[in-house]
Amino acid sequence: MFRRLLQGIAGRLPSQCAVCHAWPARAVCDDCVQRFAQPVARCHTCALPVLAGMRQCGACLVQPPPVDQALAVVPYDYPWAGLITQFKFQEHTGWAHSLATLLRAAPWVEPALDRADWLLPLPLSPRRLQERGFNQTLVLARALLPDKVQTGVLLRVKDTAAQSSLPRAERLLGVRGAYALEPTRLAEVQNKRIVLLDDVMTTGATLFEAARVLRRAGALHITALVVARTE
Repeated sequence: MFRRLLQGIAGRLPSQCAVCHAWPARAVCDDCVQRFAQPVARCHTCALPVLAGMRQCGACLVQPPPVDQALAVVPYDYPWAGLITQFKFQEHTGWAHSLATLLRAAPWVEPALDRADWLLPLPLSPRRLQERGFNQTLVLARALLPDKVQTGVLLRVKDTAAQSSLPRAERLLGVRGAYALEPTRLAEVQNKRIVLLDDVMTTGATLFEAARVLRRAGALHITALVVARTE
């Protein structure tokens, strides 16, 4: 607990830039954000890069995902992959504030958050939560938009292998039935505009499965929002 408290404090203090080591600087300095977080054209519904002027990729035109919009701020590449790994697996929870700032700096994210009724962080299974000690996406959500965060609505009811270790076909099959809604709150989902938050999007299988559960319950609009997208 004390270790996490120190990490949280450290995330708010001036320090070296984690990328170029400039001093003093924020956790990632403005120059590095400018260099490594340039906007790119992305598919409106899966966030993969597309040619300028294209709204959707071919795969989404053929089989539309169960989300109305998918937003990613940066590629899952240097330096973001390493920083997210620190946040997610090394208990560097202080990174939540820097990643939330990065999200809010993207001009297309703020309107989505403003329109949303709920910000739903993807939940972890009880086993994964016990192993990791915290849900990094919940920590990120509370740093991003605490007033709209909802917990206990979307539940992870099926544990699966780490998605990064599986090929695409197995990921799509493995997450089926992984999510459910808390029965006593099922009616609350009706007509809600929801931003579904995760740290990284790989195939989209996890986010899309959660979105299907929300869609069946009557969610009006679903935006999938991630910090980074693999490409």
